[in-house]
Amino acid sequence: MQKNVLNLKLKIFKSARPLFYQWIQDFVFYFKIGWGHIISKDALDHQLFISALAAIFTYKDAKQVLILVTAFTIGHSLTLALSVLDVIRFQSKWVEFLIPCTIFITALSNLIFNGARQRNVRINYVLALSFGLIHGMGFANTIRIMLAKDETLGWGLFGFNVGLEVGQILVVMMILTLAAVMTGVFRIRQKDWLFFLSSGAFALALKMAIERIPF
Repeated sequence: MQKNVLNLKLKIFKSARPLFYQWIQDFVFYFKIGWGHIISKDALDHQLFISALAAIFTYKDAKQVLILVTAFTIGHSLTLALSVLDVIRFQSKWVEFLIPCTIFITALSNLIFNGARQRNVRINYVLALSFGLIHGMGFANTIRIMLAKDETLGWGLFGFNVGLEVGQILVVMMILTLAAVMTGVFRIRQKDWLFFLSSGAFALALKMAIERIPF
């Protein structure tokens, strides 16, 4: 009896092993796509948005930064899933126009509330979640067809979002490190650094938005 049970467990394990390997391969495949969608030379708009969100923070705000990145991930994950499932769909030209708009609005908010840090932090939480919805549409345009044909849709979405999350955290860490060097080594005031970074993001995003006007 015990031998039969052992043989049955062995057969189940052997039949499940190929499926497990497929899940791992799918996860790694979509993780790389998500990572590349943030960490690449063609991802300047998304990098600028993360930079504008993180500009008001320092290393001592690690917990707040984690909440911020998570809020952005929740926002774009929601519209990414709905778009891939074809529940919602938007024209690419409008999405590409709205993405730089989210950047210069965030950067402008930093500039306006530069002297009111706590208020700025709360506003950036809201912007991260709401504007993450728009960025999710941009991500969906990249992988909709691939995920729609994939039998492991949930696993692919998970891998893609994890790749995005890790990439976003890396960008944030780079911004915080640069901020620490500027304020600690070169003695630049935090408010001046915020103004410099936000102004640069605002100018670049405004240029992108004008170039992408869809009408």
